[in-house]
Amino acid sequence: MTIEHLKELATNCRGDILKMTSVANSGHPGGSMSSIDLLVTLYSFANVFPNDPWNENRDRIIISHGHISPAVYSTLAAYGFVDREKVISGFRHPSSIFEGHITRGIPGVEWTTGNLGQGLSAGVGMALAAKFKNKDYHVYVLMSDGESAKGQVTEARRTASKYKLNNLTVIVDYNDIQISGRAKDIMYVDLKKEYEAAGWKTIEIDGHDYEQILSALKIAKKDNSPTVIIAHTIIGKGVSFMEDKPDYHGKPLNREELEHALNELNIENDIEKFIKIRDSLPIVEHEKIKLEYDVKINTGKPRIYTEKTDNRTALGRAIADLAINNNNVVAVDCDLKGSVKLNILDKERPDRIIEIGVQEHNAAALAGALSVEGFVTFFADFGVFGIDETFNQHRLNAINHTNLKVVVTHCGIDVGEDGKTHHALNYISAPTSWFGFKVIVPVDPNQTDRVVRYVASRYGNFVVAMGRSKLEPIKKEDGTIFFDENYEFKYGKIDVLREGNDAVIITMGSIIPHAIKAVDELKREGIDVALLNVSCPLDLDEETLARYSRTKILVLEDHNVFNGLGKMIEAKLFEMRILPEKFLKVGIDRFPVSGDYKYLFKLFGLDKEGIIKNIKILFEE
Repeated sequence: MTIEHLKELATNCRGDILKMTSVANSGHPGGSMSSIDLLVTLYSFANVFPNDPWNENRDRIIISHGHISPAVYSTLAAYGFVDREKVISGFRHPSSIFEGHITRGIPGVEWTTGNLGQGLSAGVGMALAAKFKNKDYHVYVLMSDGESAKGQVTEARRTASKYKLNNLTVIVDYNDIQISGRAKDIMYVDLKKEYEAAGWKTIEIDGHDYEQILSALKIAKKDNSPTVIIAHTIIGKGVSFMEDKPDYHGKPLNREELEHALNELNIENDIEKFIKIRDSLPIVEHEKIKLEYDVKINTGKPRIYTEKTDNRTALGRAIADLAINNNNVVAVDCDLKGSVKLNILDKERPDRIIEIGVQEHNAAALAGALSVEGFVTFFADFGVFGIDETFNQHRLNAINHTNLKVVVTHCGIDVGEDGKTHHALNYISAPTSWFGFKVIVPVDPNQTDRVVRYVASRYGNFVVAMGRSKLEPIKKEDGTIFFDENYEFKYGKIDVLREGNDAVIITMGSIIPHAIKAVDELKREGIDVALLNVSCPLDLDEETLARYSRTKILVLEDHNVFNGLGKMIEAKLFEMRILPEKFLKVGIDRFPVSGDYKYLFKLFGLDKEGIIKNIKILFEE
């Protein structure tokens, strides 16, 4: 494609940017205008296929500053990925896939972005995937100067250097404008020095000079290290009264301004046509874009544990088994492989563990991106880091419909002596905000083994949460293994560990061994208590609940009692119009102190004696 053709495309795209933001009366025209020359050149240079947009051999293009969606959509329309009329008339309309920030699944859009600083991590994940697959596609990440101040960008930069991702190129649109003023005044970042310090090749260019852009892209593709192209641009480029004006970052033009701007660009003002089309659009949610792929995996032979073992070991052992049997299984670690038991994988399949260090935000984001590239990806961490600290990254993974398995250990006060900073108390409630995530809390190493193999075989996002301590395998009343060789994990199913008619204990995870001891002792005292193991607290087994919940109920949880299992049971029973005789929930209602987990369970009424005491309270008049 000639330089003249690129200039013509960019001019037409500038017109479309202004039209769609004016039709929607919403959007970000300024940054879109500064990035458009970079975009039209990149989509011309990159190995992409408008007629086959998901071709496995395509280059991946990630736009980190998703608010320049008008520039992205206009470029995609110019190259035939999407319909131009639908873009201009439907931009930011609920019935249109062309949302305010770019959305994965639109042909040519690899990753949904919007909250800044996420794109480079996703790019690192996709570049790593190419290395794992021995594919020679290139990954391009276009990002803004303002977001470059974010710590996660630094984390991703270091990771790319560590793994020698010479198939990764970053293009920074350096227009020196942010919402609040000049980027250099708000938080100065010496991009050249910071990237070079991390081991990257740096190239500085005029971001509106097509020859310089093309030359830089060619150099970057041939280099043996990751490369950043720092492109100096002007916000609002192409329209005189918009150029270098922060006001136009997120403000569409009024009718008079639009007329002047289109005249400058020598483009017809046919905005009324698109407004008319928009007015006829139905107020409905647009159809969901299918983003899943078929998971093909050999889950291997389940293991049976007969001795006291922590769930973490069963987790690590199962992940290693899966990786030995399948090349499409990888795990991401944050300097905790001995604690989360990824050391087993590291010993037996070291080429399938990615060590990120203490960089949880970057790790969570790149793990999500890896998972959409055909890899069953396990992100392993402590609960407080893998859930609480990385909340936003997993929210974005949920939005991107990733295939991520978030496996978190050291949940609840079972962590014990490490204290309140390490007691993860929201491991089932936090994921309720990540729509589509499923949560599983396995009770012992045998159930953990089956759960890990189960989540690996299903597309979708899962949290698998467990404590720290070693646990005896759960046994039936006759002393045999409960989750034996005949057990098959079924998502949502409640396990009835003990039968009883006088009351029922509903609980999960590391409390179960204490509850079994309490139930067995109560039975000897003549109080017949059923015990239910709820391993899937977000999707409750209504049939089993209905059968056991018309009596006295005690809900126990090593979790925040104000938003955990008890609240979910209450809501479900209300929905089912079931009123128990009595209902009591016991959990964590304050930040715990340090101490042996047995002492902490005692302090919160979750040990055998506390459980017996609370059951007897239910029988008081």
